[in-house]
Amino acid sequence: MVALVVMSVVWSSMRLMELQVVGGDTISRIFSEDDSLTYQKEVKATRGEIVDYNGNLLITNDSRRDVVLQKAFFPEDNEQGNDILINIYMALLGHSYKFKESLPITMTEPYEFTEEDVSDVCENLHLNGYASAENCIDKLIDDYEISDKYNQYEKRIIAGMRYAMIDREFAYSNDLVLAEDVDQHTITDMKELSNIYHGIEVVEVSERRIERGDILPHELGTVGPIYAEEYDELRAKGYKLNDTLGKSGIEDAMETELRGQNGVEEITVKNGSITDVKTISETNSGSTVRLTVDGAYQLKLQGILDNFLANFQSINSNWHLQNVHKGAIVVLDAKTGAVRGMATAPTYNLKDYATNYEDLLSDEDSPLLNRCTYGLYRPGSTFKTVTATAGLNEGVVDAGTSLYCGHWYNFHGGTFSCTGTHGYIATRQAINVSCNCYFYELSSRLGIDNITKYSQLYGLGSHTGIETGDAEGFLCNPETFAQRGQPWYVGFVIQAGIGNYDCGMTPLQMAVVASTIANRGIRYRPYIVDGLYKYGTDELIYETQPVVAERIELSNDYIYDPIVNGMIDASHNVPVYKYSLSNLGFDVAIKTGTPQTDQNDLSKQNSFFIGFAPADNPEIAFAGVIEGGEYSKYMIRDIILEYQKCYGLNGVEPTAVLPDENGEIPTTETGTGTATGTGTGTTTGTGSTGTTTASVTVTTVTSR
Repeated sequence: MVALVVMSVVWSSMRLMELQVVGGDTISRIFSEDDSLTYQKEVKATRGEIVDYNGNLLITNDSRRDVVLQKAFFPEDNEQGNDILINIYMALLGHSYKFKESLPITMTEPYEFTEEDVSDVCENLHLNGYASAENCIDKLIDDYEISDKYNQYEKRIIAGMRYAMIDREFAYSNDLVLAEDVDQHTITDMKELSNIYHGIEVVEVSERRIERGDILPHELGTVGPIYAEEYDELRAKGYKLNDTLGKSGIEDAMETELRGQNGVEEITVKNGSITDVKTISETNSGSTVRLTVDGAYQLKLQGILDNFLANFQSINSNWHLQNVHKGAIVVLDAKTGAVRGMATAPTYNLKDYATNYEDLLSDEDSPLLNRCTYGLYRPGSTFKTVTATAGLNEGVVDAGTSLYCGHWYNFHGGTFSCTGTHGYIATRQAINVSCNCYFYELSSRLGIDNITKYSQLYGLGSHTGIETGDAEGFLCNPETFAQRGQPWYVGFVIQAGIGNYDCGMTPLQMAVVASTIANRGIRYRPYIVDGLYKYGTDELIYETQPVVAERIELSNDYIYDPIVNGMIDASHNVPVYKYSLSNLGFDVAIKTGTPQTDQNDLSKQNSFFIGFAPADNPEIAFAGVIEGGEYSKYMIRDIILEYQKCYGLNGVEPTAVLPDENGEIPTTETGTGTATGTGTGTTTGTGSTGTTTASVTVTTVTSR
């Protein structure tokens, strides 16, 4: 029961009383001849929308109508209140709406707890921690004077509703939700019932609607209820227990910006009716978050990855590489670090998340895992670009230094092999043909400390700083092994130098490596939020600026020349014409790798690539991985060409627009501005437009 602390002051012919209620609400109640009540109540702000780079709606809002119980009109007399509760419950049940309880006790005798941890229940009811379920029900019956005129089942219903009032902090500014998203027939009946049972009200509530669940589902994220373990911290930030909270992705990362600022109204009630409403503070809707990703390109990128995996057997002749259906691609703006696309496979549609969560969670292929940001892989020979940077910049070798490759390399009693026999070979050619022996020798001369140093300069082994979070990964060095309690042997040094031993990098991190090479040692922090707009307008509030996370101090101006030239040479090693990178009208720089994934079975491997284009004036940087496969470089041509269509590249203007979820291209005229409106599927955006008809509404997700 809501506790009231009453202070009274005689003032003229009226009494002013301040009542402090659970949840921090303060009301002023004035008793006069007509008995008036004045209290303040929060007005929830509309949550901001999420749009793609061109303003196409991805996440927006709908309104629904809930049946609630309002404290200001609910009788303080327990007998009257109990009568209202049971009648409301039965009336809603007659319309197929069942009140959602929070009391974890069975509905029938003998009463038993339905959860193991019931400490909150005992605390709320001021009972000892060893109280039984029967004790809890009896306490509610006694405290709220639930009489014997009700049968045992009805008593249990009333007890459950009374407990919900405690648990959900029923107060003047915090309604008790009785039923959500009710239909018009129920609304009509409830309004009629409110004339008899005071306190019932139908209110409009904003809820999240997923407009495009097929675009960046992992990065858009989810919203959900506030859990008990979160509430103590969130209460101090002004949240109520029945508020919605961003749980993952952009919804979580941009919670403050999306949430907006609640307003406050002062409400006066006389004789059971509201007589006056004053605005104390205005409600400010949450900001619209515009992403750096064009939805059209994201769909293209996901299609490139999915099609490659689906058709892998047709381009692969190795019998042991047949079960291939996992991978990831990351594309960045090489000049800024802005994320332009992130495809991961297998994936899912965000519209299916709430209803199919358990299936997605139990899927052995882990579609809930965003492999772009949380998949950890050995980078294989793509890491040789890092080792080459270290060797050239530390003066261990220069562009003309030749090291010998005789196919075999002996190191501290171990024998290691190369993919070829290259003779004396310098950096450029070693990058081009991916000579292991060259990089074994270079790694030996560098030592593990230098390899670690340059790994860190490239941002490996640490979080990238992207707003939605990522795995920091781990490096192959003595520190990592010591943390695991594993011995470190000197022979690991040369394997670390070719990215083929115990290390873990994400595709996003490796795309940053590619971007850093493209910018000759300048590393940009990747970001996915392009800017914030005032809700429903094109008024820019904030625009993300590129951030330089690191500048590798170069010992001379030509450090990157042999690395970039070697990567350009490697781009010409794509023998199949339809995947060729030699006829695009500009040079592409790439490095590939086939890291082994099982030291006991060397046939098990991944296929990795990094790169950027155009090589002489980079605009796009990328990385990708195929788990358990090869030939991932065959995707690079399409990655670049589709980027050109969607963002423009090398002077070519973009032409692509966002198709609907059926793949149809909309006919809406091009407009400007950010996404506007709630409850509609039409979006106007800068550069292109999209009209969407399919949508789904999600208000809470109960998974953790």
